[in-house]
Amino acid sequence: MGYTDAMAEADQIGQRVVVVDDERNIRRTLSMVLEGEGYSVETFESAEAFLPRLAAGPIDVILLDVRLPGMDGLSCLEKIREEHVSVPVLMISGHATIEEAVRAINIGANDFLEKPLSRERVLVSVKNAVERKALNAKVRALEAAESSDEEMLGNSEPMRKIREQIAKVAGTSVRVLITGESGTGKELIARAIHRASRRTSGPFVKVNCAAIPSELIESELFGHERGAFSGAVQKKRGRFELADGGTLFLDEIGDMTLEAQAKLLRVLQTGEVIRVGGEKTFTVDVRVLAATNKELEEEVKAGNFREDLYFRVSVVPIHSPPLRDRGDDVLLLMSWYLKHFSREHAVSPEVLLTPESADAIARYSFPGNVRELRNLAERLVILSDKPVRLADLPPQIAGAEGSSRPPAIAPNEDPKAGVELSAYGNLTLRELREVVERDYIIKKLEETGWNVTRTAEQLGIERTNLHKKLKQFGLKKGLVQG
Repeated sequence: MGYTDAMAEADQIGQRVVVVDDERNIRRTLSMVLEGEGYSVETFESAEAFLPRLAAGPIDVILLDVRLPGMDGLSCLEKIREEHVSVPVLMISGHATIEEAVRAINIGANDFLEKPLSRERVLVSVKNAVERKALNAKVRALEAAESSDEEMLGNSEPMRKIREQIAKVAGTSVRVLITGESGTGKELIARAIHRASRRTSGPFVKVNCAAIPSELIESELFGHERGAFSGAVQKKRGRFELADGGTLFLDEIGDMTLEAQAKLLRVLQTGEVIRVGGEKTFTVDVRVLAATNKELEEEVKAGNFREDLYFRVSVVPIHSPPLRDRGDDVLLLMSWYLKHFSREHAVSPEVLLTPESADAIARYSFPGNVRELRNLAERLVILSDKPVRLADLPPQIAGAEGSSRPPAIAPNEDPKAGVELSAYGNLTLRELREVVERDYIIKKLEETGWNVTRTAEQLGIERTNLHKKLKQFGLKKGLVQG
């Protein structure tokens, strides 16, 4: 399903209406009127009967009577607004005072309907509320994605395949695992899937599993009740609740603890969430997309990642290619970013590249991928001459003689004789250390026939650490250039 088709289908979402009124005839009449217009209607005769429904799934509009037996409508509205700020609530009453109407609006009511209810007035109010909710969600989604569309630019074969995969999976509810090195744009793929899905009017919620301390990840995902642990001074909704009706993106899922993995697996199996320190179970309607820069199959073998969870999140895998495999996309993206940052920093005329600098950039491997390219573009716009000359580029890109990186250390060189440093004169100490470390790892890999386990033993490091180094330097068998 393409983006345009998915957006058109998303316009049909938003049909779930709840009516809370103690008068049976009002409930029946509203159900007939709204169902006749294609809405799905649920009815409740009291606030107490309705409130548990809030945790059972998304609601698009609530019609709530002011005068109810037991808890009144205004108190019920306060309960709704504690956790569901964006759900439109239309208050209805035949006996409300001006003070009650003003209080309802102050609490967060979206409209106030007086009895006897007019069919046309009800339909217009409900339609407007649904459209406003969907529009607000789309605006938030577009704002969140505004800075990401450019990085999906590219005419290379890998990017063409990714677009085809997105078109195939977006219209389904299948879970997707996005793999790739850091900085390749895994989040952009997740956002593209969300925007082209039936959930585009719902929220897109991101969780960076690597950035959240292990002792807090459970609270972040599932929320917590007041007093659940030290510092929990108030109730907090988790990311699963916040993503209800939309998409939850679990970035760097490979960094989750095994304990958190077990609880995530239970939610994926049942769709039920329990807040930390809570007893009540409630259901959520969430599509989960995940991403990692780790080899999860290797993590499963090493006992660091649950195999059952791996199969749950990786129903469809999508690989985000490194920038070095995208050919001419490098200069296409660099051109876009130079224009973007020239406008952002009010630099005129627009910053351009000389042929020599463009050639050096095109030949550079960009181990930091698109993120590194973006940072380079902003740096060039701010600091370089115009147009950008070879001398304006960082040494690791320009090289001592304009090459994409300095020459490798000779593999048979006597380590006790020292390293010939004349070719590295333009590098900082950090850059030199990275070049030497990369070349020495390549040397050892070639000596062992690219046996990672034996190479790690010879280097005196853990195999997982060597895998991280391979990803950091963009090293793959058959892709290493001298």
